[in-house]
Amino acid sequence: MSVVVNVENLVKRYKELVALDHFNLTINEGEIFGLLGPNGSGKTTTINCILSLLQYDKGTIKVFGEEMKPNSYHIKNKIGVVMQNVAVFDTFTVYENIDYFCGLYIKDKTYRKQCVDEAIEFTGLNEYVKFVPKKLSGGLLRRLNIACGIAHKPKLIFFDEPTVAVDPQSRNRILEGIEQLNRDGATIIYTSHYMEEVEQLCSRIAIMDRGKNVAIGTKEELKKMIRNTENITIEVVGIESIDIDKIRQFSHVMNVLYEKNMLKVSYEGGKHNLVRVLDYLQSRQLSFGRVYTEMPTLNDVFLEITGTALRD
Repeated sequence: MSVVVNVENLVKRYKELVALDHFNLTINEGEIFGLLGPNGSGKTTTINCILSLLQYDKGTIKVFGEEMKPNSYHIKNKIGVVMQNVAVFDTFTVYENIDYFCGLYIKDKTYRKQCVDEAIEFTGLNEYVKFVPKKLSGGLLRRLNIACGIAHKPKLIFFDEPTVAVDPQSRNRILEGIEQLNRDGATIIYTSHYMEEVEQLCSRIAIMDRGKNVAIGTKEELKKMIRNTENITIEVVGIESIDIDKIRQFSHVMNVLYEKNMLKVSYEGGKHNLVRVLDYLQSRQLSFGRVYTEMPTLNDVFLEITGTALRD
């Protein structure tokens, strides 16, 4: 398996602020690689440095085995970028927008038309080719943004928050499209604030914080890095603070939260944890409704490793 992106010892400063602090990253061919981090962690700076849109102070960046420079157009021709902010021309139709961006990479008109038609088919924009962007819904506008970024058939594609503020149908179509691009041979770098998307799509995930890569691995490997092993959630009415304190004293309990009639107990190891909690509620004659237990999620991993919510 060849390395598509290799970042070594990357440092980027904005005066006194160290945005990237000796950052390292390796992405292999064929991966859908998730890049996560709270706001200000350095994700956007990392992407801009990899794309050679931003000068950095120290380190090396290689893409497809070659050093990435601002004039490395032969490398950039193999890269597609779909950023969070939709970047299309308001006065161009859907077809004209895709044709323009594809034309930045492909000069042969016959082949370019084939690529544009395939991008339109791929994103499901066939019925909207004559529409201007302001006539499109948010979901269709996102799909247009994707079509403009992938029409030239790049081998490496950056997706930055591609499903923000779209309807569920468009969201599912976008996610399915990303998986198809990967099956067709593209390596994907994916950033999102939606943890369930990252869990669904990504073969490996890096968690950034304060300019450093603080954890990397598959979602299973990341979950093994944290103390939390089980989360129990119970719908219960009338529980009191004394009950919360009692449950906190159970063996292996890490944390107890009670909000909107939902009791959540997080555990570090232990067996028969659910039985113990239910036995206690019954002994207190507290009636309960829905009960479910789950392994830690990627969001639990993120919170424990960084100590902050993803959108902080």
